[in-house]
Amino acid sequence: MGLNKFIRIQRLIVKFRIYLFNNVWGMHISPSSVISLKARLDKTNPRGVHIGANTYIAFNAAILTHDMVRALRVDTLIGDNCFIGADSIILPGVKVGNCSIVAAGSVVTKDVPPNTIVAGNPAKIIQSDIKVGKFGILQK
Repeated sequence: MGLNKFIRIQRLIVKFRIYLFNNVWGMHISPSSVISLKARLDKTNPRGVHIGANTYIAFNAAILTHDMVRALRVDTLIGDNCFIGADSIILPGVKVGNCSIVAAGSVVTKDVPPNTIVAGNPAKIIQSDIKVGKFGILQK
């Protein structure tokens, strides 16, 4: 059985965390999304965080909605059925289109069109017209 017996507890904690993000911090996160316990969502401008349905945010990903240097507070939107890879950074004001994948370690500085894979620093389009399922899982 191993660690799989703890998956229900982990999923409950994730759901409770999304509830807190929405109802205490004022973020707009779909209850069907999954956000790693180690993902970082910007609490300086929490009302600017928007995450769509069936989106997965992996560990150490950072979703930013403010920039202290430019005195900027903006909305950062992540669409439905997206995957945001580990250690990636989504900069303030960026829109990640529906059914897109952000590769691990990417720094997203510009909007990502729907149905696209981006990777790198700064993130560049790797592939377009992709098909993904729930949580941004690439379909063959």
